[in-house]
Amino acid sequence: LLITAYRTFRAGHFFYLALCLFTGGIFYLAARWLPRLRIALVGRPTLLGSAEWLVIQNQYGQREIEPVIRVFYGGEARHVYRPLPGSAPGTPVPGVLRDLAIFQYRHLRFVYDPTPQCFIRTSTWRDAAWDIGRSSVTRGLSREAARDRRSVHGSNLMDVKPKPVGALLVDEVLHPFYVFQLASIGLWAVDNYYYYAACIFTISVVSVITALIETRRNMAKMRDMARFTCDVSVRRGGSGSASGDGTWIPLASDHLVPGDLLDISALQTFPCDAILLDGDCIVNESMLTGESVPVSKAAITDGTLRSLDPAIPSFPTSPSCPQLEKNFLHAGTKVVRARPGPQGRTVAMVIRVGFDTTKGSLVRSMLYPRPNKFKFYQDAFHFVGVLAIIAGCGFLASVYNFIQLGVPPHLIIVRALDLITIVIPPALPATMSIGMSFALSRLRRQDIYCIAPQRVNVAGKLNCLLFDKTGTLTEDGLDVLGVQPSLRLSVEEGDPSPIYPPSAPALTTSAPPATLSLTHCLATCHALKMVQESLVGDPLDLKMFDWTGWSLEEHGADSSGVTRSLANNEAPPLFGGPVPTTVRPPGAGKTSLATLGLDPSSSSAMELGVLKCYEFVSNLRRMSVLVKRLGDTSTLVYAKGAPEAIGSICRSSTLPPDYASILHRYTHQGYRVIACAGRDLGRVSWRRAERLDRSDVEYDLVFLGLLVFENKLKPTTSRIISQLHDARMRQVMCTGDNVLTAVSVSRDCGLVPSHSRIYVPVENEGDTGEENERLCWRNVDDPEDHLDPNTLLPYHPPSSSSLDQRGNISSLPGKAHDSPPYELAVTGTAFQRLIYQATHFRGTDGLHAVRLLHRALLKGQIFARMSPEEKAELVERMQGLGYCVGFCGDGANDCGALKAADVGVSLSEAEASVAAPFTSRSTDIACMIRVIQEGRAALVTSFACFKYMALYSLIQFTTISLLYSFDFSLGDLQFLYIDLVLILPVAVFMGRTGPAPKLHLARPIGRLVSRKVLTSLLGHILLQLLTQILAFSLVRHASWYEVPHINPDEANILSHENTSLFLLSSYQYIIIAIIFSVGPPHRLTMLSNRSLVGAVSFLLAFTSFILALTGSPEGTNGLAGWFRRVFELKALPNSFLVLLASLAALYWAVAWAGEQWIFPGLAKAIKAYRVRRDRKREWQERWRTHEQGCPSSSTKPDPEGSKVYKRIQREMQEDRERLMHVST
Repeated sequence: LLITAYRTFRAGHFFYLALCLFTGGIFYLAARWLPRLRIALVGRPTLLGSAEWLVIQNQYGQREIEPVIRVFYGGEARHVYRPLPGSAPGTPVPGVLRDLAIFQYRHLRFVYDPTPQCFIRTSTWRDAAWDIGRSSVTRGLSREAARDRRSVHGSNLMDVKPKPVGALLVDEVLHPFYVFQLASIGLWAVDNYYYYAACIFTISVVSVITALIETRRNMAKMRDMARFTCDVSVRRGGSGSASGDGTWIPLASDHLVPGDLLDISALQTFPCDAILLDGDCIVNESMLTGESVPVSKAAITDGTLRSLDPAIPSFPTSPSCPQLEKNFLHAGTKVVRARPGPQGRTVAMVIRVGFDTTKGSLVRSMLYPRPNKFKFYQDAFHFVGVLAIIAGCGFLASVYNFIQLGVPPHLIIVRALDLITIVIPPALPATMSIGMSFALSRLRRQDIYCIAPQRVNVAGKLNCLLFDKTGTLTEDGLDVLGVQPSLRLSVEEGDPSPIYPPSAPALTTSAPPATLSLTHCLATCHALKMVQESLVGDPLDLKMFDWTGWSLEEHGADSSGVTRSLANNEAPPLFGGPVPTTVRPPGAGKTSLATLGLDPSSSSAMELGVLKCYEFVSNLRRMSVLVKRLGDTSTLVYAKGAPEAIGSICRSSTLPPDYASILHRYTHQGYRVIACAGRDLGRVSWRRAERLDRSDVEYDLVFLGLLVFENKLKPTTSRIISQLHDARMRQVMCTGDNVLTAVSVSRDCGLVPSHSRIYVPVENEGDTGEENERLCWRNVDDPEDHLDPNTLLPYHPPSSSSLDQRGNISSLPGKAHDSPPYELAVTGTAFQRLIYQATHFRGTDGLHAVRLLHRALLKGQIFARMSPEEKAELVERMQGLGYCVGFCGDGANDCGALKAADVGVSLSEAEASVAAPFTSRSTDIACMIRVIQEGRAALVTSFACFKYMALYSLIQFTTISLLYSFDFSLGDLQFLYIDLVLILPVAVFMGRTGPAPKLHLARPIGRLVSRKVLTSLLGHILLQLLTQILAFSLVRHASWYEVPHINPDEANILSHENTSLFLLSSYQYIIIAIIFSVGPPHRLTMLSNRSLVGAVSFLLAFTSFILALTGSPEGTNGLAGWFRRVFELKALPNSFLVLLASLAALYWAVAWAGEQWIFPGLAKAIKAYRVRRDRKREWQERWRTHEQGCPSSSTKPDPEGSKVYKRIQREMQEDRERLMHVST
């Protein structure tokens, strides 16, 4: 943020008010639209410490004015400022502060720090007590400390206050278009042009009211989603120091402050960001990741607490402190289970509150998304500016001409101002939105709803789509496809063996020794827990256990909550000690000593007790359990995990000889495979089992088989992905799930071609993102295949000759650049490292880091393990490359990306629907096709309507200018016929043409300032001008022409020139409507639009009817005479009427040929000329640098809005060709 401090200049403020008053509010409007005017008059720059108000400019160039609020504080400085740099650990900032200077910007609080003389975010505050360790923060806050911190950090409440209706109405009405409409309506009322004024007024009122209702509805939804309060138990009290031995008291969550201790045992949703101090818990972070995977949280250690620093970028997911994520509790996430620590409570310490929390960041990203810079709307304003210049010239010319003709001053002003409303039609905004309105109506019929109508046109320019995975491309979670017992594993005729369901006889055949069972492994090797009569845990474990059909009991309670006597009283004699978890097969009843009898191996006595669980460890990629069967003396170890990890701890004799081939084929079929193994440990006492380390049991195992999962795609996913590929639409997966799962799903749905190689980053342990550390990329299918880290181009493993003196891989690899296509699968950690290096490195290293980031974005088809903030940043980075980005997701974790994208489509009606411009009730991605189709149709319609309205205004401007040349004009009914009968119905019906059924390869033009559009528009302007001038000249040179009588004090209408130009221009309005009604490839043909065909046919017939009636002799009564009197027309000879009709037909033919062939050909010729000119200049530059022996100039910065991704594609292609040439 760029912050500039100001104080109010009293004299300047008075002068500003006087200007607003004396100009009748015109200067107020100018200062509102151009805030720099008001700042220059009212403000005087000053120091930050003495500022009365601040001008804040963000990274997008948006400016906002915020007042500095000075409040009485009277508390200790330690609660406001971080410890001073260089101070001893645990030493807070000394002293007491009288007052604080605070301002809020977009719900972020800033406080002035006099030491560095700048404003600092309150969310970066750090307590000096954290440097000492947990012992210094476990006593709670005193009442005085809590009061002081609340004064600094504010309330723990995300209260999105909607604007009052009056403020919203002012914002809407004072938009430049509406101000111009109001001025035009007033002018027409003065000129007695009531009917059209009333029509435009009605359209404007309906538009404003609709916008107000929609805005209020969206703000109410946002407020309901963001606001959350609950009752919590907090440790408060004690002395007046920062902390004291307080008591646990009930408190509303909005009174929480950083440093508070709260008991989370009874919570369902975390109301703030916190760290776990005592106990452990399982939370559901689907709001962040989109994956309903329970995550275990443990108490923070002293070392992690000392390194805790909220000022670190990307806190708390910063790579510099990766262990913090295991202790951090995010606001808005759900509590699945909380277990107390030694003190009998599950205690967490508040770190951030309100909008500073993780959820608050998500809400702010929805409230203040990146501004959409769609060129169409910017160009529309620029073109209106050009029309305003034309209107100004016409105004001055008309005033001069009327003065020469002796027209009274009041008529001069009214007629000259009326000319401005002709050149800039007030109905232009309404007609430009007609296509969007019909598109929205069609989308609603398909259960797709939109809260941001302007984004419909933007959807027509999409060329990059980002998809969430779970719930968007796939069904929620994985499903068990079946198992492969070890005795049935083989590869025959190139296909894996058949997969068995749970009831298959193959499962009853155990691998040797007979005591081990694949079924028992699946039933026991997991970390599922019973919470409120329901199983919770990893979704894969849940699917696996549910697939077996077994039942689980935990802590001596069965599923009904009845305490089991076996676990409490009979477990020691049967299992050798207490067991935390027991499982039973389907149909097996409860077992006791009395029913066990003398046959413990009977099926009725089947019950397995889990003595100990070695939880899943990411670097080992496996978990294991110690199991005893009821009444048996042997202890078994079962393990499951990644096939490679399990294979490494199994006896080689038990593995199938083609183990690697089997895994390879399963992987390429899109399956997720988990291997199972076990071993009989013999007689092991319960106490000894408790002391066994996992290294004592996880070796020399017997391979039991494979468990095969499938992540089912939604039925329409593959078909829609294929259609988007056919339309050359770039598609990217952006998910919070594991990268290997994302790779599998991408290949399965066709998002990544099956023959493409996929490279994943190799993240070495201990990396910190220093300059000398590079990301290495490895083929996910071939660990020996790497990318060159300097160019991100593939190469084979280098020979010794390709290594430099330091042993680094040379950047000039061998003959491998003619390899098949490849893509990147980027993890969230790698993404953050690339961004860190691109933004922090300087000089040559910085340029190289930016180039690598751009190439990773270009080649990245899969982005996995992405947090909500990283998803939103990925969208913005893609937009920075010149892509028009669409995002499709279904979860709260997608809200930031949905809001940041040019077009966001939510497949959920929950939180995501508030952030997304579009919400689909259908939960498959077919809605993206519909949105793009309607967007392209609406964009083409908006261009057609804009060109139609622009040409209509210029046709009428030409007519009026020719008539004004001798103080004549059109009559009121003639204006009314043109504006209400000809223009409005045609403009409305033009938008009813539906979208084409298939997406075309090329996108529609998105800029008005383009060769094709400008060539067409200027060509038609010139053509209509020549046609009207020709008709005007023919009338005046006709033998029957009568010079009209001019009355300077009244409106002069009746003349041959008026009649001729009115009739000819009426044909021109209809003809350009037909010509601009564009059909294929993005819309259906005009003939499919029955309303437009009917309206055009009727208007052609009616205009021809008026033309025919005009040929009757003067003084004729009846229908012809009545029409001429009403329309104020003068009789013309039939021969001239035939000439007028022929001239209109010729205009139609030439305009049609121009639109179809002449103008596009001219645009292509201009483009070809510019290409040849640019190439000539490029070769001249290369030759000059070659002759002078100096290197070519550095790459010029890309202009704003340019297609940066095309330049990166060219650079990578040039690098590839150069390396191939060098290797050759």
